[in-house]
Amino acid sequence: MQALEERIAHLERSVDDLSEIVARQQDEIDLLTRRVHMLLEREAEREQAQGGGIFVADEKPPHW
Repeated sequence: MQALEERIAHLERSVDDLSEIVARQQDEIDLLTRRVHMLLEREAEREQAQGGGIFVADEKPPHW
């Protein structure tokens, strides 16, 4: 019985550790998503200010 309790305690600790890791990763993904969005907006504004009129996200690759 004690061996089972020890295994359960170990598994609970592992689940808690993994949960913390997933939460940190989600925070980092959210931050990176916001940064990419901001950079895309900046680039679109820069393109528009230069009179290009074509947003980078809408531009076709050179091989098309």
